Amino acid sequence: MADTPKGEYFYGMGRRKTAVARVRLFPGGDGSITINGKTAPNYFGQRDTHLAAVAAPLRALDLNNNAYTLTVRVVGGGASGQAGAIRHGLARALVRLNPDFKLALRRAGYLTRDPRMKERKKPGLKRARKAPQYTKR
Repeated sequence: MADTPKGEYFYGMGRRKTAVARVRLFPGGDGSITINGKTAPNYFGQRDTHLAAVAAPLRALDLNNNAYTLTVRVVGGGASGQAGAIRHGLARALVRLNPDFKLALRRAGYLTRDPRMKERKKPGLKRARKAPQYTKR
């Protein structure tokens, strides 16, 4: 388990579906990303799309990955929702670090919370919209 960096950090909370990510952005450091005590590749496994989503705000700003160290606590949801929540939280932390980043991150869509959620099951239906099969006789 990696040691938590000490010193000043910038905080951002991100949400996606039912996942909630609390992101701490430490200026300087080795550029590592720690998610729930594991490195990002270990946490997401072979899912390169999730790793790309997590680092997307840094790429949108053309920031060097080695300039910042990230520690993340994420709960709820699945891998895709967690990756989106981390991306949202990282974008918010970057805006706290430098308010000039806000316009570029807003244009890229990383500061907008994705409102899509799973639709609730309705009474009398099998799922949210699937009705029982109709029989005439």
